[in-house]
Amino acid sequence: MNLQETVLIQLRDLILRGEFEPGQHLAEQQLAERLGASRTPVRAALVTLAQEGLVEANDTGKFLVRQFTPREVADAISVRGHLEGMAARLVAEHGLSRQMQGELQSCLDEGDRALAADPLTFESYAAYAAMNDRFHALLLEASGNRALQRAVALNDKLPFAAASAMLPMQSSLQQDRDWMHYAHRQHHMLVAALKAGEGARAQALAIEHTEVAQMNMRMALERRGETERVMPSIKLVVGR
Repeated sequence: MNLQETVLIQLRDLILRGEFEPGQHLAEQQLAERLGASRTPVRAALVTLAQEGLVEANDTGKFLVRQFTPREVADAISVRGHLEGMAARLVAEHGLSRQMQGELQSCLDEGDRALAADPLTFESYAAYAAMNDRFHALLLEASGNRALQRAVALNDKLPFAAASAMLPMQSSLQQDRDWMHYAHRQHHMLVAALKAGEGARAQALAIEHTEVAQMNMRMALERRGETERVMPSIKLVVGR
């Protein structure tokens, strides 16, 4: 994992843990000093976070922490699930190439190694997130459907819609670690369905897979006392 990826994981973690207020300016130099990095990887990470919908750039080019509602997050995650479900069905029906099978298996192996740590360390979490992003990118690539790929790319610009944006963060709660293991078991089952050419099952698994992200959001909202620490950018609106 290179420095840019590490900085991205760290910044995403800081935002979700409530280290910054909604609307707060994220100054590159201050972040670089805090993370022990140069401004270049910090700038690149902020650009990626803007693409993920976690921060936004104002008219002067400064990056600010975004504010959004739980409904926006849930909708974006749901759309990603259905788009990836379509991708999974296409892959299963068209068949996996030997090369793609090898790349997906490599992701499964990397995820197994990352989750072997107990408790999970920052390094193991970061390694899993990088693997997770690659796994989902490979699924879309294997679908061969450019329109679908563009639709996912557009949806990923919405809050928490990207594949790893709503993974459980480092926590003392065993429940969070259990959810990550459950999500990776789904990766294994999805690859098995793809290899077997089971289109309907692959589609259902890909859609169900996003329930982990939905559950993470619901748990954050239920932990009312911890919500500001875990997801400070969410504006709690009753009835939304």
